[in-house]
Amino acid sequence: MTPDYPSRLKSLRDEMAKAGLDGFFVPMTDEYQSEYVPPSAQRIEFLSGFTGSAGFIIVLKDKAAFFTDGRYTLQAEQQLPKNLFEVFDTGAKLPSEWIAENAKKGMKLGFDPWLHTEENVERLAAAATRASAEIAPVEKNPIDIIWSDRPAAPRALIFTHDIAYAGQSSQDKRTALADDLKKNNLAAAVITDPASIAWLLNVRGGDVPNTPLPLSFAILRDDATVKWFVDPKKLTTGLQQQLGNAIDPEDQQLFGHALDRLAKEGKPIRIDPAESAHWIVERLRKAGAKLNFGEDPCILPKALKNKVEVEGMRAAHRRDGAALVKFFAWLEKAAASGELTEMEAQEKLAVFRSGGALYRGPSFNTISGAGPNGAIVHYHSTPATNRKLKQGEFYLLDSGGQYMDGTTDVTRTIAIGTPSPEMKDRFTRVLKGHIALGSARFPEGITGADLDVLARRPLWVVGLDYNHGTGHGVGAYLGVHEGPQGISRRNKVKLQPGMVISNEPGYYKAGAYGIRIENLVVVTEPVDVAGSEHKMLGFETITLAPIDRNAIDVEMLSKEERDWLNAYHTRVRDSLKPLLDATEQAWLEKATAQI
Repeated sequence: MTPDYPSRLKSLRDEMAKAGLDGFFVPMTDEYQSEYVPPSAQRIEFLSGFTGSAGFIIVLKDKAAFFTDGRYTLQAEQQLPKNLFEVFDTGAKLPSEWIAENAKKGMKLGFDPWLHTEENVERLAAAATRASAEIAPVEKNPIDIIWSDRPAAPRALIFTHDIAYAGQSSQDKRTALADDLKKNNLAAAVITDPASIAWLLNVRGGDVPNTPLPLSFAILRDDATVKWFVDPKKLTTGLQQQLGNAIDPEDQQLFGHALDRLAKEGKPIRIDPAESAHWIVERLRKAGAKLNFGEDPCILPKALKNKVEVEGMRAAHRRDGAALVKFFAWLEKAAASGELTEMEAQEKLAVFRSGGALYRGPSFNTISGAGPNGAIVHYHSTPATNRKLKQGEFYLLDSGGQYMDGTTDVTRTIAIGTPSPEMKDRFTRVLKGHIALGSARFPEGITGADLDVLARRPLWVVGLDYNHGTGHGVGAYLGVHEGPQGISRRNKVKLQPGMVISNEPGYYKAGAYGIRIENLVVVTEPVDVAGSEHKMLGFETITLAPIDRNAIDVEMLSKEERDWLNAYHTRVRDSLKPLLDATEQAWLEKATAQI
């Protein structure tokens, strides 16, 4: 039964009125500023039915606006109840711009201080000021008041992440960061990102869908000790002994009091205004803390994978690639009937992956889009949208796995039957961009924004483009989306050895088909290139899966591009054959034949 979203929106407005609010902000996050949130924090889905991972709602007394990025605009238009929300692409209009245009003089706009970062509150306040309005924190989120059957907060058990996979002890990580705190005359860092805490303490959990995170907060001191604020019911027997005496778990309910005590010490405290909830910053500020605003000290070290982590990622991708080949060999026969559905296909892939060593589940909800559904960038098949894989159409499959030694994320677009000349043209242009980025060499200091054009140029020359970033960082048995690195027009982070990034250009024709080719790459160590004046970085592709030769217009590829594809397919074949049976090997031989 479809929820009564008009009634939910009316109930929210009633609660706003009781609190003296003229508007309310609803972000897609939780108190940890997570991208993927547990069911208890899915307030946007409760209010609107939208199931994507990026969204922001503004509710006024007489209108409501929904904002998302280019990955989700088509999905939002399909999922949001008609006539309740006006939908905006954040590439064209930001929430702050809408507020400045629509808020009226004297309006009071409410926000939950746990669900907005310090930086976001500053942007919202500035926008409200331009409209002669004001923003105000609420003690109780009005959505939580009307959400009568709201799920309980997650309490998954926490376990240690073995150094055989982590490659570095928690003690060594904490000591290195504590040394940096001392060099900068900082007494402590308040860490609010669960992924940072999981990396720092070498622990994992299960509070977040598809991501092995324990939700918690931490204070890292300049003596390398950590106060870890976590629900005590998540702690397993013997965990404290494994962690050691320098890590002190405390009940999460005591976090606020610990911030007060830390502030009263009078020494500077590092906190990340882009990652930390406004409530936390304000609690420290009111207690008189000397705040040092700066990046979470774990963010960059976490992104720079050590040798053990990189080798673990390679190993995970070999096993993941074998599962994909098993699936593709099955798919070729299963799709021939024209009766195979998106959901049946993704369920079969899950079966193949589940048999892999060290597999712990998907790294995100699989995107299984046939025909026009593939044009919805972050589409998720449901019984209502489930489509058959038809002859003459593209099937876009974006999926990944969480393995104890690494995280995978791979997209392949498969031609079911014979694609049209236009489809082959677009596929080949996406492939050309993928090869250009994957084979790039670049000097130290180059950013993702510098390289983004390489992937887009083959589309740009004929007036085409795609409305999402070209690449995102990926964690090591952590989040499938990990900063600070990325490849997009706006990412200004310098690429450094050990960073793992996706290479995923695409093209989407609404109502017809979608194309995306995604591999993960790791930034390589700088090396001398013959005749060069600088040491050059590059990318090592670690994803191992065939690219559909049947969708390629070979005449459009240069010799260098054909050489790259042939060399890649040779590596895929040689790496995966030992993991396959005779039938699967035969399929792989055909799929990776030279062109």
